[in-house]
Amino acid sequence: MQLGDNMSGLESVPSAYLSIGFLTILGIIMPLTNFLITWVVRPRVDPARPHITRSYLLEGYERDHSLYPRRLTTFECGSEPVGDAMIQFHFQYYWYAIIFLVFDVAFMFMVLGGMVASDATSADAAAGAVDEAINALLVLSVFFATMSLGVWYVFRKRGRIYI
Repeated sequence: MQLGDNMSGLESVPSAYLSIGFLTILGIIMPLTNFLITWVVRPRVDPARPHITRSYLLEGYERDHSLYPRRLTTFECGSEPVGDAMIQFHFQYYWYAIIFLVFDVAFMFMVLGGMVASDATSADAAAGAVDEAINALLVLSVFFATMSLGVWYVFRKRGRIYI
């Protein structure tokens, strides 16, 4: 039996990396293509008259933006902006959002740990799978305990977190 006889098509490691590399290149090329097309097609500001935009692809397309005094104002969903944009906002609220995201990820890992434990206790599990599952769950428990200590520290400060 040859080395590659029991491997077929996408089961080989180089082909798996090849597909990931292809998708990575495609994921980089698509936005770059959009940026380049937008850069070529967009109207450009006339250097002699900065309030005029003209398209080099569409002859005769010229806009005078000095007729629109609202163009320098903030756009808020079609409504007139009210008040000042500078408001006092406490940074502590970001901490609560970050804590929520961290625990969201932690619970995803805990679900993964539950799936590992479920697979290890199934009827067709390999020998020693239960020990590996217990070790994985212990690592997840240490991870979750460390995060819980961090949250306990944040709540112990009672909103006195300063950056």
